[in-house]
Amino acid sequence: MKTGVSFPLREGEYARQAHCDLPAGSVEREIGKDGFFGPASHMYHRHPPTGWSHWEGPLRPRALDTGKLPVPGPSPWDAASLLYNERLHIRLWRCQAAMDHLVRNGDGDECLFVHQGRGELYCDYGRLPFTQGDYLVLPRSTSWRIEPAEPVTLLMIEATHGSYRLADRGPAGRHAIFDPGVLDHPHIDEAFTRQAEAPGEWQVKLKARGQLNTITYPFNPLDAIGWKGDLTVLRLNWRDIRPLMSHRYHLPPSAHSTWVTDDFVICTFVPRPMESDPGALKVPFFHNNDDYDEVIFYHQGNFFSRDNIDAGMITWHPCGFTHGPHPKALVAGSQARRTETDEVAVMIDSRQPLNLAELPPGVENADYVNSWQGNGAAT
Repeated sequence: MKTGVSFPLREGEYARQAHCDLPAGSVEREIGKDGFFGPASHMYHRHPPTGWSHWEGPLRPRALDTGKLPVPGPSPWDAASLLYNERLHIRLWRCQAAMDHLVRNGDGDECLFVHQGRGELYCDYGRLPFTQGDYLVLPRSTSWRIEPAEPVTLLMIEATHGSYRLADRGPAGRHAIFDPGVLDHPHIDEAFTRQAEAPGEWQVKLKARGQLNTITYPFNPLDAIGWKGDLTVLRLNWRDIRPLMSHRYHLPPSAHSTWVTDDFVICTFVPRPMESDPGALKVPFFHNNDDYDEVIFYHQGNFFSRDNIDAGMITWHPCGFTHGPHPKALVAGSQARRTETDEVAVMIDSRQPLNLAELPPGVENADYVNSWQGNGAAT
């Protein structure tokens, strides 16, 4: 008979509460289902579970340096593919000059994270200025182009055959983390009307079913005079995110969920105070998130749980193995050297396994899998 509450079994030495007051000389590993929402057990080990000496085989943690990608062409569809599956496609695009055409994604909603630069987005719904640190969420088949005021770098996250929605805040309420009132939308203003009236042909490059189609108009199709409804482009800056915090407990990444789809979730890590309780973990706990592939794009700051990771890099941890803090971060966390974080990062957790795109030499740091070596016995 099912009950509303289940009680964990216990064996050997263990902490009374997860992530707090670990047995002396141990490290904790969480084995969980459904991305921190499902059944879980916590193991207590003498040695960090990432302390491997050798790794063989293709399923391994990877690190990519997007700064070493070649400069792409003038269209977002020239963006370099990084990771993908049937429901998610991650690309990176750099835009140096105003687009002379429109693009439309017929394969799914698009989430653009502005890693660098600022400018203006023109789309079916009007004009929307953007700057570094903005998320721009575009519904499927929205026509758009950008005019950069300075060079722009976009992390493009396609929800293939899917849609973005706000995360359920649960008991914290719908105004937690960020109030929906901070979301901005495009406006039909004088600048939008002026660009719509410019004469000449315009092309829309439609990506659908993974193929490109070019549609030519004798006018600018961004010529709306008005609209109403509850479907539009949205803008959110990470600076408007006020993270959930606990001084006595290290919250899992799911507490930082920003956008969700049926197949993956986007979380945003922003600066916050560190846990101050002496018994609480100060760094991410070792974990097996065995139902999700985990991708992190590092935007800015000091990435306290990782060594030798710079802004603009991406790490990918496929499901099926334990991952967690690097050795220096583990030591620093145990010594409580820091009182707050200053990192900003975008995490994408994919329920379906991801594939690595074919990349130019030098983009992947092939030695990343060895970066946990040196983890010794817990202290």
